[in-house]
Amino acid sequence: MRRLFWLTMGITIGVLVVRKLSQTAEKLTPQSMAGNLADGLRDLADAIGDFGADVRAAAAVREDELRAGTGLDAPLPDNSQVALPTRRGAHAADS
Repeated sequence: MRRLFWLTMGITIGVLVVRKLSQTAEKLTPQSMAGNLADGLRDLADAIGDFGADVRAAAAVREDELRAGTGLDAPLPDNSQVALPTRRGAHAADS
């Protein structure tokens, strides 16, 4: 009975070790490594895109704050509101 127990234990441990080694060997194949690299690059590209979107959104908010603070967002005056000065001096004949 003892021998049968240890035989079963040895077979079980052997199967587990072989399966673990097979999984590790599968991860180290060129196809698997290329797939992992492609996934990593895809994740990096997504992260960079998200970062760029966040930067653009923050820049737009800051630009709105600066425009409101400096008055640059006020409407432009039309021709009836603007009186341009007339030219005087030597160049008055050019106009």
